[in-house]
Amino acid sequence: MAEEGYKVTLNVYDLSNGLARQLSTSFLGKPIEAIWHTGVVVYGNEYYFGGGIQSSPAGATPYGRPLRVVELGVTHVPRDVFEDFLRDIAPRYTAETYRLLTHNCNNFSNEVAQFLVGAGVPDYILNLPAEVMSSPMGPLIMPMIQNLEATLRSNVAPEATQFVPTPASVSVPTSKAAPPPVPSEKATAPAGSGAKREAPAPAAEKAAKEASAPNDPLGSARGKVQEEVMREFAAIMASGTLRASEAAALAMRRVMERHGNATMQQS
Repeated sequence: MAEEGYKVTLNVYDLSNGLARQLSTSFLGKPIEAIWHTGVVVYGNEYYFGGGIQSSPAGATPYGRPLRVVELGVTHVPRDVFEDFLRDIAPRYTAETYRLLTHNCNNFSNEVAQFLVGAGVPDYILNLPAEVMSSPMGPLIMPMIQNLEATLRSNVAPEATQFVPTPASVSVPTSKAAPPPVPSEKATAPAGSGAKREAPAPAAEKAAKEASAPNDPLGSARGKVQEEVMREFAAIMASGTLRASEAAALAMRRVMERHGNATMQQS
């Protein structure tokens, strides 16, 4: 082991470039500081999980300049021992094993930090998925997250996520509305004759209630945002210039920017 040791730091990036802080309250119903990505810097290289275990010269990753650098400590583990460790865990960190919420770049950084210095990454980074899923929008964005996970594992463009509307947001197309009931002799009897009108057919009554039910504008807006993100993601992947993880972050950023600009114009 090296007597002097090797300095270990954590590069912390915000994949949203500040948009999460600005728009998360509108999108999620609660403030989120950033969309965290991390890499561990040691031996002059930065190690991170992206479609497999990756390494780049320190400061030369595709993620640009880190938002902050966290001092993790000093390790006395020789580089060859560390590289053996990476080879051992590599089967657990592949495109197929990637999980956006539970097995991502930050979980990799945490395991590497534990091996090198016996301490993990800050809790606020690891707790981000739980924060997102505990937000009012958490259950609604789960289908989009699952679609992105499948895409990141296969590295192909996804199909658009279908938003599942609430019952109140379902309307009945006019072309399929049930025809009015055919009047019977009792229904057309002169007023005052004592005859009773027939009750509307059950199908027609149900259609009338559904047609008059109020729409759910918030649910519709959320669905549109999800579809926008998936369309943007598919277009970026079709260009073939970015990896799936980078395309996912860029797609979300572009949609958030569009909605953020629209909000500022309206105000």
